[in-house]
Formats: sequence, structure tokens, C-alpha cells
Amino acid sequence: MSRNSALILVLGTGLLTGCAADYLNNYDTVTLAAGDTQRYNSLLQTVDPFNPASKNTRIEGDGTRAAAVANLYKFPPPPPPPPAITVNVGGAGVTTNQ
Repeated sequence: MSRNSALILVLGTGLLTGCAADYLNNYDTVTLAAGDTQRYNSLLQTVDPFNPASKNTRIEGDGTRAAAVANLYKFPPPPPPPPAITVNVGGAGVTTNQ
């Protein structure tokens, strides 16, 4: 990188940084998160903020199917046997299992 291109890069970065700082300084609030006070207070004073459906403890499902899945997880089926290997010796095909 030549000296001139490095100088241009530094000056360009400095100019862009100044623009971003001016943009952030033009807020009428103390912080960027200010302005949600009314919403915060209304949520803070909500009696029951949870969804009414969250109180439903009866989960629809099939117990037999769930037990079968749990057993498959605890005791997985054995892996399948390896495929047969065919070895060609002098034009005659010989199949062996390992």
C-alpha cells in the first residue's frame, strides 16, 4: 500500500466517523434507549402478563407412542450387518461376508 493511499484511507475513515458521531448527537433524549417509559410502566404493572394458554398443563399426546420412542432412545436397534464384499480373482466373482 502506498503512502498516498494510506493517507486517503485514514482521512476517509475520519470523515465517516465524524458523520456518525453527529448523527448520534442529534437525539433529544439522554440515551438511545429512552422513550419506552410508558410501555415499561404498563408492562411493569400488568397483573398477569402470561398468555392464558400457558396455564394448560394437559398436553395432548399418545402415551403408548411416547413410551415406544423412549424405549427406542434407551435401547437403539443393532446396526445392520456390513454389505457383502465381492472380490474378482481371475474373472471369477467370489462373494464373502466379514
